[in-house]
Amino acid sequence: MKKVVKFGGSSLASAEQFRKVGAIIHAEKERRYVVPSAPGKRFSGDVKVTDMLYDCYHAAGRQDISQKIAAIAARYQEIIDGLGLELDLTGEFETIRERFEEQAGSDYAASRGEYLNGLVMSAYLEFPFVDAAEVVCFDEDGVFDPEKTNDVMKARLEGMQTAVIPGFYGAMPDGSIKTFSRGGSDITGSIVARAVHADLYENWTDVSGFLLCDPKIVNDPATIETITYRELRELSYMGATVLHADAIFPLRKEGIPVNIRNTNRPQDPGTLIVENTCRQPNYTITGIAGKKGFCAVTIEKDQMNSEIGFGRKVLQVFEENGISFEHVPSGIDTFSVIIHQSEFMEKEQSVISGLHRAVNPDMLDLESDLALIAVVGRGMRAMRGTAGRIFSALAHANINVKMIDQGSSELNIIIGVRDDDFERAIRAIYDIFVLTHV
Repeated sequence: MKKVVKFGGSSLASAEQFRKVGAIIHAEKERRYVVPSAPGKRFSGDVKVTDMLYDCYHAAGRQDISQKIAAIAARYQEIIDGLGLELDLTGEFETIRERFEEQAGSDYAASRGEYLNGLVMSAYLEFPFVDAAEVVCFDEDGVFDPEKTNDVMKARLEGMQTAVIPGFYGAMPDGSIKTFSRGGSDITGSIVARAVHADLYENWTDVSGFLLCDPKIVNDPATIETITYRELRELSYMGATVLHADAIFPLRKEGIPVNIRNTNRPQDPGTLIVENTCRQPNYTITGIAGKKGFCAVTIEKDQMNSEIGFGRKVLQVFEENGISFEHVPSGIDTFSVIIHQSEFMEKEQSVISGLHRAVNPDMLDLESDLALIAVVGRGMRAMRGTAGRIFSALAHANINVKMIDQGSSELNIIIGVRDDDFERAIRAIYDIFVLTHV
């Protein structure tokens, strides 16, 4: 059995955390390929190494960066000394200083946190080090090339029983460093898992898996034991974050499950993310997530339903103004378009006049300050009355539902409420499905 294990920045912020990681890796011989992030915050108010590197890079050329380089080096030396390693990074920091002063690029600067932590991890575990710049490929336009990467990574790791591959970055065809977006170490982990045909990808962080909803809204929410890739996509799109959304795709391609685990509580089983499962969720719903800041444009027109191409004409107006839509709930004589309010506001008059020209509506109405809440769960297919329970919970909390949209897959229900009712609505839905669960 092969496992790829990725550790986030908080898991590698200090020597003490490194020792926890080492114990986790050595606890199972199947944990053979390790993907480290850069050191995160050691305590509240601390600074992440990646942010220190950005700050140092932007100061290069304008001032002496000796003190900033020394501060970054001290962070790594503290870990090296704490682990009792004989590792000298002096030469690496001399190279980094030279490249910073040459303005080698902010991607290069950001990547050095993972690169250096990879060297430390390699020395600590006595695993071979593989520079991600040699095995993660981007094209000339800076777009990640998954198939080339898979071929190169697979060839490089073939025959290697263990390896440390830093997360977050790769290289362009000319050798220049290119990074993923923040949190991109998750993507590297999934790329490695695909290349080595891993049986499991473990993503270690500072939480014991996905929570059923935002703990800032609901106190101590339940943990999701098992979730499918599709459910995860729905929740991630609506703002739930533990795993980088782009990390899902390489894993889906190979059907590799992901286990989200807590470095500080390795005894917790965490959340298992799978392609599909016969396991029934503990509750009818798998999770709740949402976002504020939407608005609705509603067009009313008599006999609209018999006018061929009406919907296309409406949406074309939004397309011409560079505005993407979220949902399009409709009735016999009404057609609503839900969009991000921030995108719409600067172009609202152009859109309104465009809609008048395109479809000559009887009435056009705007409603702002809306929030969308996604209630997601594979268990909803088999359970009657899910939407009714949601309406009942919201009515009991005196919350008016402005919109409802259910996909044909019956995997999720989207509810629109006023921004002011957002948190209360989530608590009401959580209460009806979890706290009063029968």
